[in-house]
Amino acid sequence: MHQRAAEARAIAVEAELAELDRLRRFLIRERTLGHTRPLIDAIDDYVEQITGDRTALHAKNHKCG
Repeated sequence: MHQRAAEARAIAVEAELAELDRLRRFLIRERTLGHTRPLIDAIDDYVEQITGDRTALHAKNHKCG
């Protein structure tokens, strides 16, 4: 019973992360709209709450140096 609930929760979180990623990418592309940084930060805050990783939606292939 608990395993099914955990699996259902994992699927729901995955779907929610996909939608948040889509919204976050849109906001990053549309920086000309202004005031998008607070929205991006709010998305990152929420992602951190549900995954424990604030950078879960950040580009993984982006390297510095």
